[in-house]
Amino acid sequence: MMHGLARHPRRLNLLLSLACLALVAIAVALEAIGGMEPCPLCVFQRVAFLAMGAALLLGVFIPGRLAAGLTGLAGLAGIGLAWRHLWLQSLPADQVPACGPGLDYLLDAFPLTEVVDMVLSGSGECAEVDYVLGLSIPVWTLFAYIGIAGLAIIVNEAARRRPIAA
Repeated sequence: MMHGLARHPRRLNLLLSLACLALVAIAVALEAIGGMEPCPLCVFQRVAFLAMGAALLLGVFIPGRLAAGLTGLAGLAGIGLAWRHLWLQSLPADQVPACGPGLDYLLDAFPLTEVVDMVLSGSGECAEVDYVLGLSIPVWTLFAYIGIAGLAIIVNEAARRRPIAA
């Protein structure tokens, strides 16, 4: 099956890019319809999916090592964010960091580098666990980052070695 996918890297890159966009749309729907307010790490994970989607969109036009590398970098960032989020959720209640101000306030009040540092340090709202289909949202995003980035890297590296079909 993988051999057949590797013959059409442009199509697969488009499909995976749309999957990234769909995952962000699902997160927005969970927020708007389900009332699940995103914590700062959730927002950063959405950005990682958008970055993966953009890298995959590049792979629609130029499949190969660049698309694989950029998708892999965005995927690694997302994996790191999801892993950090899961770690915060695993802390005992007495070790959870205090809730901080919202991301909007942080972006208005501090330079971006400090905001990133504060968000990665975590806050109490990042330790709250919301379940979707029996798993926490960071578990689902972790699986998605690994699957999408892994598939994109394999297919784009294979595309580099053979002629590309439309």
